[in-house]
Amino acid sequence: MNGLQFMRRIIKSNPVYLIFALFFLTSCKTYNTSILENGDLLFVPAVESGLSGAINNVTQTEKKTSYDHIGIVKKEEHHLYVLHASPKGGSQKQKLNSFLKEQTKSGQKIDVYRLKSEYQSSIPNSVSKAETLVGKPYNFNYILDEQSYYCSDFVERAFRENQIFTLEPMTFVDPKTGKTNAFWEKFYQDKNLKVPEDEPGCNPNGLAASEKLFKVGEIE
Repeated sequence: MNGLQFMRRIIKSNPVYLIFALFFLTSCKTYNTSILENGDLLFVPAVESGLSGAINNVTQTEKKTSYDHIGIVKKEEHHLYVLHASPKGGSQKQKLNSFLKEQTKSGQKIDVYRLKSEYQSSIPNSVSKAETLVGKPYNFNYILDEQSYYCSDFVERAFRENQIFTLEPMTFVDPKTGKTNAFWEKFYQDKNLKVPEDEPGCNPNGLAASEKLFKVGEIE
């Protein structure tokens, strides 16, 4: 007997359970995660406002890549996890379904990227490296240091030994105005920090543009 048949039998025997059944059926969401492999990278599309919009404003490389978060898939037997750095929880190992529920609240479809075949051998070591970073706090300054990480920084470090990604000079200039983005100007002013223009760093859009990756599909 499958889950739906079971719920129908319960409802017939006691209609009071109808409310529970409706909640059960509407709250359970399934994702097409069968495409995932160990070491895949999950890219979360950016929204147009707040921190997400500010990140995308100064890092978007092309219209089709508009991301503000990234994580690494970790397969353990029959379980799937995401290794990533997030403002909520810092560097962490999160169950895939929990990650997807958090990251798709605005209706985004998570894009899945994979290393090309010639770079696949770097995955076991890189995933293991990512696990050693778990537990570190989130880097809210977005300036590289060794004690905290932001999302793309976390991923770049995981793959650094195999030189999969490279650090690039960061920019906080709004391409439309040619001036420092107002959000970032106030962001660093409130922290009494200088805008780290041209300092080394990375971002989700830059990582997605790597020629060592290809897009596999999306999770919805």
